[in-house]
Amino acid sequence: MSRARLVGRWVESARGIAALEFALLAPVLILLYFGAVELTQGFMAQQRVSHTASTVGDLVSQSSTLTTDDIADIFSVGQTTMYPYATTTLGMRVSSVSEDANGNAMVAWSEASGVLQPLSKNAPYSDANLSNVLSANQTIIVAQAQYAYSSVFSYVLPTPITFNETYYLKPRLSTSVTCSDC
Repeated sequence: MSRARLVGRWVESARGIAALEFALLAPVLILLYFGAVELTQGFMAQQRVSHTASTVGDLVSQSSTLTTDDIADIFSVGQTTMYPYATTTLGMRVSSVSEDANGNAMVAWSEASGVLQPLSKNAPYSDANLSNVLSANQTIIVAQAQYAYSSVFSYVLPTPITFNETYYLKPRLSTSVTCSDC
């Protein structure tokens, strides 16, 4: 039997048509499935980064005086909030920013963990969102988290996506949070 006739008989049968449809649709459906899984995982990672920045800032703002050991413990809590995601690409930074009577924002102290670096002490601090939350002669806690999310399925998302979150919190127990050895 010739090859053309064999293919012709296969196409004519109902089972052959179903198999052909499945062969054409299966790769598309599999790609859609993995894309949905990846989208969900990416969204969950972004939520974890947001929760990490919020948690770190909240814990710092509940204190009036901290040490670098206290901040290291708070960063450990931040890493725990990223579970089940790996924390090798996680960066956290917490800074106390104060504004003088002239409206100049300066970094009072800053500590960082992971891929982020601390800000320089007494350096000017500029952020477009800061004017909405900081007034003259006030201090605010700025908590930042950064995470590079890499796809498990490199065909769907071949390059990592970096999520950045920043939270601004006012100190709760005093007018400012100080770091005794920062």
